[in-house]
Formats: sequence, C-alpha cells, structure tokens
Amino acid sequence: MRLLIATTNPGKFKELKEGLAPLGWNLLSLLDFPFKMPPEEGSTFEDNAILKAAFAARHAGLPTLADDSGLEVEALGGEPGIYSARFGGKASDLERNVYLLEQLRNVPKGERKARFVAVLVIANPEGHMELYRGETEGEILEAPRGERGFGYDPLFWVPEVGKTFAEMLPEEKSAHSHRGKALRALVEAHQKGSS
Repeated sequence: MRLLIATTNPGKFKELKEGLAPLGWNLLSLLDFPFKMPPEEGSTFEDNAILKAAFAARHAGLPTLADDSGLEVEALGGEPGIYSARFGGKASDLERNVYLLEQLRNVPKGERKARFVAVLVIANPEGHMELYRGETEGEILEAPRGERGFGYDPLFWVPEVGKTFAEMLPEEKSAHSHRGKALRALVEAHQKGSS
C-alpha cells in the first residue's frame, strides 16, 4: 500500500517510517507533494491530526497518516500541549527548550510532571478514518541531557527507564515513547485486519 505521511519534519518521518516497517508499506512525505497544508486550528491533538490527515488524503488522492503530538506539563496547566511546536514563538528546538526551562525556573524538582501525547490518524480520500493514541508519563529536567531525538527529547525524563528520550537508542525510545505506543496499536490493528 502507498501511504502519505503528512509531515515535513525529518525526525518525525523517520520515527513513523521505522514504526510502520512491519507493514511493508511504500511511504511518501509531504515533500513529495506541492500543496500547502492548512493551519492547525483544532483544540485537541485529535482535531489537528484529523484535519491534517483528511486534507492531505483528499489533495494527494492517497491514504494519509497524520500525527499530532506534544508535551503537556502539569505545572504549566497542560501547556504547551497542541502548541508544542510553536511554544515561545517561531523558534528552533533549542530555543523552545530554553523557553520551557525559563517557564519552569521556579518549579521544584518533584513538581515537574509531564506527559507526551501522540495521536495518529489514517484517512483515506473517501473520508474513512482510523485513530490511535499513545501517552508517556515523565518529568521535565532542569537541564538537557542526551544528543538523540528532536524537540523536547533532551528535557523529557522517563523515570521507569532512568533516561531522557534524547539519551535512548532509537529502539529503546520506540519501546517507551508516546508515538511508539500509538504506532504499535496501528500496526497491530492492520496485521490483525490482514490475517
């Protein structure tokens, strides 16, 4: 099956491609298509993933997978949430991490609980949709650790593993990450459906 992954983010595309490998699908990214995606105007991860998947599926004429994911920090009332990629304005990953640390400057170590959420939606051009969700609980460190991953990975500590996402090898991150959990649910559903 040919599947469009509605992203131009190379880190996200790589994670999704690796997670979908057991299905053997031919994957394309938005870089292969000339249309511009609409702004993410939903109020939930689900809203935004549905909007992106449906729009791209119609315009590309292909089944499309869209992901909306983000970081919810308890001490910030759930922010940055759906605004994770735009937190602190138009900024690099490093600048967003610095901004997040500034927001948490006066929050003590035991009160920095956070969770990553990922919602994956597959839409076909006719409008049929499938939705998968994954979550990972963790904490925000006071300084970045690790060189891998992208986004907030260097700040997101997973207590059960004793590492940040940026310190984990790709297989390890996939086993514990929000996106990895959602991908496993998707792959399992499609493997059951084809057997």
